[in-house]
Amino acid sequence: MGGASDSTGRRRWGVLAPLAAELDARLARWIRRRQGVDRLPVTLERRRLYILPTRAGLAFAGLLFLMLLAGLNYANSLALFLTFLLAAFALVVMQQCHRNLLGTEVSAAEAPAVFAGGAGAVQLTLASGPGAARPRLEGALPQGAPVSADLTAGAPQRLELPLAAPVRGLMRIERLQLATAHPFGLFRAWTWLHTPVEMLVYPRPRGARPMPAHAGSHPGSHALAGAGADEWAGLRPFRDGDSPRQVDWKAYAREAPLLVKEYLQGESELRVFDFEALAGLDVEARLSQLARWVVDAEAQGERYALALPGLRLPAERGPAHRHRCLAALALFGLEAGR
Repeated sequence: MGGASDSTGRRRWGVLAPLAAELDARLARWIRRRQGVDRLPVTLERRRLYILPTRAGLAFAGLLFLMLLAGLNYANSLALFLTFLLAAFALVVMQQCHRNLLGTEVSAAEAPAVFAGGAGAVQLTLASGPGAARPRLEGALPQGAPVSADLTAGAPQRLELPLAAPVRGLMRIERLQLATAHPFGLFRAWTWLHTPVEMLVYPRPRGARPMPAHAGSHPGSHALAGAGADEWAGLRPFRDGDSPRQVDWKAYAREAPLLVKEYLQGESELRVFDFEALAGLDVEARLSQLARWVVDAEAQGERYALALPGLRLPAERGPAHRHRCLAALALFGLEAGR
């Protein structure tokens, strides 16, 4: 009997699930039309906040109704007084719950790049704005578990919403939810932020093939000074990814711009990571192997170039070059389809 009832329940839910999903999609479209696209920073205003009783709030309302019936039936003035007192308490709780979210400032929403198969996160930067602290604020992605934080007055707080990154590419998050059930959990106030966030997912670095040999010296190529550098080439402006050890700190102390020492090396060796050279592997396996080489070469401080069909990134090194190479691998074959 129990198995039959469970089967009937699953069939009923199977029928209702598409209807619930359609209603949720229609409601999401209506809210988006009503609010429009948000451009950060955003301060949460009254017209964009929604509030409803929670399950505990509905149970509390049912208890008040029973108390009201009992007080009227027995003409008990003490019971009626207690009922109205608790009803007034519920109204104050509703106002405080709404106020806990009202005026919250959302100043930034970003998602740092991660490798496929890892755990990413959307980072929200919140501030309480003028007034008191805001305890138990919750942020959540659609179909994601909420993450709570307590905002102190005048101090920004970062809220990290976990996001799985199963495959490489560009993940787009169209909306985020902010909510609160403080105090007492009788009501829940919430709003949606329609601020598109993109998270770049690099290919998973794996593969057993050894890195290609150095391509040899290249006439006129330059590299940052290191052990074995043999000829002074001059100074150039500082760029992201340059080593602090190569900065001309003496010139900087004389109020000169931030400059980097550059040397011309007799044998400027580099590695070229070529997509076409990985014969015998499918596309995803090639991208994973190239990602493995990029990560290893950067960790070893080597200069490397990346060659993909229709794209070639010249030899460089540093965090910025590493990101450019991994981003090209993440988007390979996907840009044309978007």
